[in-house]
Amino acid sequence: MKMLVLLGAILFEVIATTSLKMSYGFTKLIPSLVTVIGYFCSFYLLSLALKSFSLGTAYAIWSGLGTAITVIVGVILWHESVSLPRIIGILLVIIGVIVLNMAESLPAEVHQGQ
Repeated sequence: MKMLVLLGAILFEVIATTSLKMSYGFTKLIPSLVTVIGYFCSFYLLSLALKSFSLGTAYAIWSGLGTAITVIVGVILWHESVSLPRIIGILLVIIGVIVLNMAESLPAEVHQGQ
């Protein structure tokens, strides 16, 4: 359940960021409203996720997956470039999120180096 809340926060963040580009500097009403509502929902769900996740892990997953998905959206909607460095960067972000998520579920003794 806690992961679903965090994934919801990521989804709203991606929608808000995509709408931010579509708002053309808050000059278009509907995308501007979607941006504000999307970020509100994203931060609200992130705050709920922080009840179950550590701050660093939750923020890393939220920002990392949000960044990776937003890059994919940019490629699909605005035909932004796809280069080897961008692909490697996205893969590194995703790998980092996986490692952090795995570390969150390790027993406390492992975290303390015992």
